[in-house]
Amino acid sequence: MQENRPNLADPGVLDALSHPVRLDVLGYLAASGPATASQCARAVGDTPSNCSYHLRVLASHGLVEPDPSGDGRSRPWRTSITGFTTDDVDPADVAGLDRMLAASVELDHHLLREYLRGRDAVPGAWQAADVHASYGLSLTPTELAEVVARLDAVVRPYIQATRANTPGDAEHVHLSLSAFPRLGFGPDR
Repeated sequence: MQENRPNLADPGVLDALSHPVRLDVLGYLAASGPATASQCARAVGDTPSNCSYHLRVLASHGLVEPDPSGDGRSRPWRTSITGFTTDDVDPADVAGLDRMLAASVELDHHLLREYLRGRDAVPGAWQAADVHASYGLSLTPTELAEVVARLDAVVRPYIQATRANTPGDAEHVHLSLSAFPRLGFGPDR
């Protein structure tokens, strides 16, 4: 799929994405390709009827669409985007953006907890490669934006929805990054 990363600033779209299951279903479709509500439900640990509802909500905002590969009995869905940004959110709609970001953080924490619960069953090579790291950086807002842009440039070629020639032994890897100032945390200046 060709990269399609729209800037989502519409309050209705942000509201639709303020649910962790919707974010997970959208991510699953982007990573795995077309899937039915039942397949999505198995992947994200929800019910088919609930996933069907969430897929319809996502479709109403143009984030997913029916996939023509259905055979008449099954109704697969596909994502219409490969990612998104939220650069142009109106200051009046920041609360909606904050709710969407909170849902994303909730999903990240859930996925990490689930991984850690079953980590002992993960092959050793993956255990040796997994990571949880945090850094205390000293940055200006401009420098932080530069660091994020450089990290994005490193990661972008590996995005599952757009990667060509994926190795046969590749697995879906969840990578999240949070970067924010801890105002008042450092020494007085």
